[in-house]
Amino acid sequence: MSDGNNMQFEKISKVLDVEFEKHLPIQEEIKTISTIENTQEKIDTDYSKVRKNLYELIDTGKDAVQSILDVAKAGDSPRAYEVLSQLIKTVADVNKDILEIHEKAKKIKEDSYNLTQKNTTNNTIYVGSTSELQDLINPTRSSGKNIKKV
Repeated sequence: MSDGNNMQFEKISKVLDVEFEKHLPIQEEIKTISTIENTQEKIDTDYSKVRKNLYELIDTGKDAVQSILDVAKAGDSPRAYEVLSQLIKTVADVNKDILEIHEKAKKIKEDSYNLTQKNTTNNTIYVGSTSELQDLINPTRSSGKNIKKV
């Protein structure tokens, strides 16, 4: 806010006999949301890259498994079968990693969504009809009801 606006608020504060406080909740919320959006874009980019790399590793692993299987069958070597079993386990672990990154990305998105929800500020002072509010302010007012004084 400019200094001219501050002077106007100070004059109003003096007239109303209240203390002037400078609040900028909307700007703070906008900064938080833009930071979350930037973070979300980075997460999506990283997720895509990691997912692509893992799928490439799986494809390479499948080719390697087939090659080692051919070698193991041709040579009847126990060591070749041992290497084959380790390679199969590694490819299976990469498949599990893909599921784990799905879960982690989902959790991060939920957390960032909840963070934006926490920044929402509602300044509800009174909820009710105008008639009810007038009854609260001036209990002696007659609104078609018989009001008993205690």
